[in-house]
Amino acid sequence: MFCRGTTLDVGATGMAQVRSTPSGDNTQLTSTARLREWVVESLNLDPAIAAELLQRVDEVVATQRQLVEESKHDAIRALSEGFATKMERLQRQLTEKDVTVSNIARYFEEVVAELTDKSHRDPKTKLLNFDWFMERVESFLAVEQRVRWCGLGVVDINSFKWYNDTLGHAIGDRIIEGVARILADQIRSQDFLAVERGEGRDLHARFGGDEFCFLIPDLPGCDQAVEIAGRFKRAVESHDWSREERRLASRPVNVDVGVVCLRIGPIAERRGVARKLAAELIQRADKLMYDAKGRKSEHVHCTAVRASGGRLVDIALSSEQDDHDHGDHAADSAAAG
Repeated sequence: MFCRGTTLDVGATGMAQVRSTPSGDNTQLTSTARLREWVVESLNLDPAIAAELLQRVDEVVATQRQLVEESKHDAIRALSEGFATKMERLQRQLTEKDVTVSNIARYFEEVVAELTDKSHRDPKTKLLNFDWFMERVESFLAVEQRVRWCGLGVVDINSFKWYNDTLGHAIGDRIIEGVARILADQIRSQDFLAVERGEGRDLHARFGGDEFCFLIPDLPGCDQAVEIAGRFKRAVESHDWSREERRLASRPVNVDVGVVCLRIGPIAERRGVARKLAAELIQRADKLMYDAKGRKSEHVHCTAVRASGGRLVDIALSSEQDDHDHGDHAADSAAAG
């Protein structure tokens, strides 16, 4: 019924379009109203035939629109049914567990832990746990080439057993949490260096019980490691512990600290033995801490080492550092060797 050279398209949107073929004109119709005008003006059809043609076109357009709407509804229904099925399955799983509210909270806490680094942290202090801390130290020693010195320290709360036994475990827990907060706040290498690599990389961990450990990975020298550790020790001792428990006013908390400063040398001296070096660093720092505790020292006990032949070798501390700690460090260095 159309003149030669024209075709009728009805798209997915239900919009009728008439296009000319190469032999026809270039008319492009984008609405049924324009199509009606074009049929009347261009096809020269008998009015009855033209009316029937337009009726058929309207029927096709209506059918296409209905199909499009049905497709949309089908897609929305499929999505809704899929979501409803997932929700029903989750509800069924929760019902089958038949757990108390506290167990449900623990269940969701475990789910969250899988998606965050919570599994690598001590639940009481929110510091790293010891195993993850040692993995990070090992990785640092295996690949680091950009820094000059790092410091690894061990901290112990002095007379913690007395606090725990005399004042109770609840107060003991609050002391541990308080020392952990001060540790994370005070042990910062960026105090001495321009931070050019994004977030600071200092590590703080709970060693176990009332002991902690830390890594200061980016320092100009050994003196700065001792200065940072000393600032932490003073911050603990000057903290108003009576806010935690009034009975602590007469016996405030203090800590003993041992630090091993490692001069970062050629990576070849560390690669392949990073785990061994990490273990030796923590052992030396732990021994220095117990030396400080045994002497009831007011200072941080420190030694300086470098990696050589797959092990740690003592190196002399600067005279300035020895003067700073009244000669204690030289003796500690010899003891640590």
